[in-house]
Amino acid sequence: MTGNVTWIFGYGSLIWRPDFPFVQKKPAIVLGWARRFWQGSPDHRGTPECPGRVVTMLRWPSKYCTGIAYAVAEEDSEEVLAQLDMREVAGYERIEVPVRVSREALPFAKALTFVATTSNDNFLGMASEDEMVAQIAQAHGSSGSNVEYVLRLADALQALGATESDSVFGLAARLASDE
Repeated sequence: MTGNVTWIFGYGSLIWRPDFPFVQKKPAIVLGWARRFWQGSPDHRGTPECPGRVVTMLRWPSKYCTGIAYAVAEEDSEEVLAQLDMREVAGYERIEVPVRVSREALPFAKALTFVATTSNDNFLGMASEDEMVAQIAQAHGSSGSNVEYVLRLADALQALGATESDSVFGLAARLASDE
């Protein structure tokens, strides 16, 4: 690959639905962060009256988060980032993180990703698995049901061999059994 690229790290719906042009993608991890269903979705997977639960990454020194790193060509990066800023508008902010292709490898790139801050209006925080299952089962937004989001994320993470995603797999198993 020649030329400059912008790396974007996806750990939620960007794993299976990037919706932007990229020149390369690689399974990757981010050390010191954990994926959690602590962000409310008042638009894509819910409504303001019945927000869905979607993932964010939280700083967690002993954890890591598996996802996909996408290389976006320099000529596409401005448009792709503007599109992602709109897609992740409900409480997410863009940050830069080092991504690795495996736990043993040195960082191969800095990547941009989107995380929800605890101070945003849609941050829901921790809840019991029972509470999350009940909320997710009811939520539906412009991008589809919240259940579909959880099940597709679980499938994508399983395909990546993301062994750290027990909470995703537990929610998916409970929600799939309720369908």
